[in-house]
Amino acid sequence: MDFGLVLQTDPPAWTVVDRMRRAESLGFTHGWTFDSCVLWQEPFVIHSQILGATERLVVGPMVTNPRTRDWTVTASLFATLNDMFGPRTVCGIGRGDSALRVTGGKPTTLGALEQAMRVIKELAEGREVLVGGTAVRLPWVRGGDLPVWMGAYGPKALELVGRQADGFILQLADPYLTRWMVEHVRQAAREAGRDPGSITICVAAPAYVGEDRAHAREQCRWFGGMVGNHVADLVTRYGTSGTVPTALTDYIRDRQDYDYAHHGRAGNSSTDFVPDEIVDRFCLLGPVADHLARLHELREAGVDQFALYAMHDAVDDTLEAYGAHVVPALAG
Repeated sequence: MDFGLVLQTDPPAWTVVDRMRRAESLGFTHGWTFDSCVLWQEPFVIHSQILGATERLVVGPMVTNPRTRDWTVTASLFATLNDMFGPRTVCGIGRGDSALRVTGGKPTTLGALEQAMRVIKELAEGREVLVGGTAVRLPWVRGGDLPVWMGAYGPKALELVGRQADGFILQLADPYLTRWMVEHVRQAAREAGRDPGSITICVAAPAYVGEDRAHAREQCRWFGGMVGNHVADLVTRYGTSGTVPTALTDYIRDRQDYDYAHHGRAGNSSTDFVPDEIVDRFCLLGPVADHLARLHELREAGVDQFALYAMHDAVDDTLEAYGAHVVPALAG
């Protein structure tokens, strides 16, 4: 199993770079950042510094979206970074959440996301593609390589992952839901004539190493609220008939307004509706042994990478614990 570190691009940016450098030295293979240009600093500027400060770390957004930037701009960003630092980027992408909603927008459609993924990958890898009916190619790209990993929860999005994406990003660490979603992705891949095993499975969730589980829950409860934004969209689309597991949808019953000013931060008052049980299921909390047990379950469910969200008051201690005890036990 590979390990990734997920950070917000809060200033000062050099703290993000330093933590990514430390993560690589501890055995992490991937460095991820949020991509929400109003709430945080511009990630791709910081990605260039992370790549320059590390030797092997693969870097990307978790996740970008098709609306914040023109697709050709996104492709050129990745292709430029790869030209400068070697093939060390990955495009994590989804329909969009905070980057769009804070400016009054809405997540894009799956149809637009499907087109965007194709255009970005084709251009970044040096091939010609039609963009709005015009043939476009980045003439300076030679031997480009850009894996595109898609974030998804609902059935139609999971089908798109299986049909097209190089990887699947699931932002929760519940083993039951992971198995359900991974099987949907793999079935879609089989139906599309693809090798299901060729799709990289990445689970991303907060991890907090410590003995005080109640405190850890409060530090990570924000994550249930963040996931709840996507779940609310699923309930609007699919209802509560069971098309999407009730293990995912039931907890948002008491969800009300969500304040993006506190998005992804401990103490977010918009996440009071998230029960302890959801925090325990979606996140990894407690002593190292509990993290190892959950990660073994996730690996058995087909997970290739665990990406650790580090937005709490024990970031460095948790990183050190993973580097000392977790990564060596599960890496490879």
